[in-house]
Amino acid sequence: MRTSAICILLLSVAGCSSESERIYTVEELVADESLLAGIIGRCRNNPGELSSTANCRNAEAADFKARLGRIGKALGG
Repeated sequence: MRTSAICILLLSVAGCSSESERIYTVEELVADESLLAGIIGRCRNNPGELSSTANCRNAEAADFKARLGRIGKALGG
């Protein structure tokens, strides 16, 4: 009885929590330039709150990776 009460409590708390934003991988962001630009824009407009979030960190890494790829292509690589 006690175990089922705890399970019900945990499920109700989980149901009430706000839905979190989807976390994109670096590869997904490199593949979708418009998504990358949108996330980079939001992160740079509000760095105090968003710079440490997973999406902002992944977007910065994806931006760096994409820039390196463009440099490599420009240099004939």
